[in-house]
Amino acid sequence: MTATGVTGPETAQSLTDEAADLVADLDRVPAGQVSASVYETGRLVADAPWLGGHGRRLAYLLGRQGADGAWGLPGGYGLVPTASAVEALIAVLVRDEPADRVGPARSDLVDAATRGLTALAARLETGAPLPDTPAADLIVPALTGRIDAHLTRLRDRGAPALSGLPPLPRMDRRRLDAVSALLATDRPMPRKLWHAYEVLGPNAAAREEVRPIDGAVGASPAATAGWLNHQRTPDRAARAYLDEVVARHDGPVPCCTPITVFERSWTLGTLIRAGVPVRPSPALVAGLAAALGPDGAATGPGLPADADTTSATLYALARLGRPVDPSSLFRYDLGSHFCTWRGEDGDSITTNAHVLEALGWHARHPRQGTHRYGARVDALGRWLREVQQPDGHWTDRWHASPYYATSCAALALAGHAPPEVAGEAVDRAVGWVLDTQRDDGGWGRWSTTTEETAYAVHVLLGAGARRPGAVQAATRALPHLQVEGVDDPPLWHDKDLYTPVLVVRAAVLAARRLAFESGVAGRGGAGSAATHQGMITSA
Repeated sequence: MTATGVTGPETAQSLTDEAADLVADLDRVPAGQVSASVYETGRLVADAPWLGGHGRRLAYLLGRQGADGAWGLPGGYGLVPTASAVEALIAVLVRDEPADRVGPARSDLVDAATRGLTALAARLETGAPLPDTPAADLIVPALTGRIDAHLTRLRDRGAPALSGLPPLPRMDRRRLDAVSALLATDRPMPRKLWHAYEVLGPNAAAREEVRPIDGAVGASPAATAGWLNHQRTPDRAARAYLDEVVARHDGPVPCCTPITVFERSWTLGTLIRAGVPVRPSPALVAGLAAALGPDGAATGPGLPADADTTSATLYALARLGRPVDPSSLFRYDLGSHFCTWRGEDGDSITTNAHVLEALGWHARHPRQGTHRYGARVDALGRWLREVQQPDGHWTDRWHASPYYATSCAALALAGHAPPEVAGEAVDRAVGWVLDTQRDDGGWGRWSTTTEETAYAVHVLLGAGARRPGAVQAATRALPHLQVEGVDDPPLWHDKDLYTPVLVVRAAVLAARRLAFESGVAGRGGAGSAATHQGMITSA
């Protein structure tokens, strides 16, 4: 993520102008802005060498490889991208593609594949659990199986490249085999599986219900390419979708696109919550309302509706003066809390925080159902408090950083839960944020990032501005929110980690707005001395 640089003293008008530019971007690129993915790009290298930009995708994979031979971030997050990149590189070697099509030298491909395969084997041998990212338990065994098949072909040919390397450690294939068995029956294929179509195997080819929606299968370039490979006749809409996505990043592709509803609802909700004035176009607002059906809203075409996107859309519309009845959310009500979708494995903190905000707004507006939603709001607040970690933070399955989950939960509790429920929980969250501030004044799971620092400031100034030390800590952090050209690692969970660019820009801008309103204004945290001292005294 590249932070928008501050070129002069922060003012209310400069923040408003920056927000207007950001909101205009929502209309300018309706599909949404998403970072490129090593995993998804690797799938196109392996499965769609016929697609334009093949050589540039190979160059991208080589350029993203780490010094240790792997791809991706620590904490298990390297398994999926590394497996994809390794399988893609070896697939190119097995096909023995001509040099003028490949781009990078064959020796470079062999070297990268060898180092990647060694790194992948080392990580698999540890037996560490797979990351809690979508379809990881399908992707890793499917790709390691393909890698072993490629190595066998190379050995059978007597090819020297990679042929002497041993097979990878055996993977747990029970989930993958169960899905394959399901696809061999006449039972419906769950919509959420469409997003990972590329690893579902030959049984997926016979599933007539799987089809492109707005050109995309499961809102995924890799799934769309895999589906096209199974078709006897070309599908122009699907091919046009792939060509457009490839052109967007000049070769590499993101995991999920389009993300129209997700990007718009998160961006607008984040800005409005922090008091940033926004004026989205009437067409944009109407599009958000139209996205809500009986099951709520989905992130992208071909994906199932979910409680997270639904609640964020409901909240954004309500704050924009266009409230929609939130009854669709109750399809996800489990009693004590809400699932992201029916049949979800596990629970999501941030989904329930967003549901709390959506229902909390309606509970506070008598015409929208105070009596109907008040009890659920209270119960959700208690649930979030109960699942808070002992040191005060939360973690979630949709983001790699605890600062995002903690920000979502603390803001929802502070804004909508009863004081007797929210008070202690928010205090503990603020305490954890204060305790984990880095020496450089920022925050981050692995190192200081602009994005995570923004979430920490949201907790301090959006939920806990009156807690001792909150304003002082935010003052130290402000320079991290105002620098130019900062490239953060991707932290959001999909098949691979990714960055929803405008959503993160909105979080950073909202944090700066909170800092400005709290008296922590100006470059480097230099507000007026009198205002700043007053805020410290009141804190």
